[in-house]
Amino acid sequence: MRQILFYFLLLFALTTLSCSGSRSTAGTSSGSSKRPPVTQKIKFIEKGKLQPILARAKAENKLVFLDFYTTWCLPCRVMDEEVFSKPMTARSINRNFISYKVNAEKDNGPNLATIFEVYAYPTLLFLDAEGNILERKDGSMSNSAFLNMAESALAKSL
Repeated sequence: MRQILFYFLLLFALTTLSCSGSRSTAGTSSGSSKRPPVTQKIKFIEKGKLQPILARAKAENKLVFLDFYTTWCLPCRVMDEEVFSKPMTARSINRNFISYKVNAEKDNGPNLATIFEVYAYPTLLFLDAEGNILERKDGSMSNSAFLNMAESALAKSL
């Protein structure tokens, strides 16, 4: 009886140790160099004009998310760090939207800010593929409020 218990414990220990070792994914060999953890963030397009982004959204059957910011805007930085970098938020936005980050003081940012009447930062806009505003928020917001706003924009596009 003791011998059976010993072999059972030995088998259990070997199984447990082999399952908790290094993990490898399909297509990679174990023992390869370690990769840093991937931090998923919203994938923003930060250069270019709005028209090609609208065309891409139409081709991919997505909406457009615009983030108007300035470099000196503290609430803009807080949104980047506390909302746009959340993995769950990033997955949802990246799946359903083409995201465009617009510096309201550089390149075509001042023109877009005039067109969309942006007077506060951040200003967050959700557009359809034609450029019509579905949702708008002037100022920062919590992660949950941001996700609710995105869901509302998606519902309006149906």
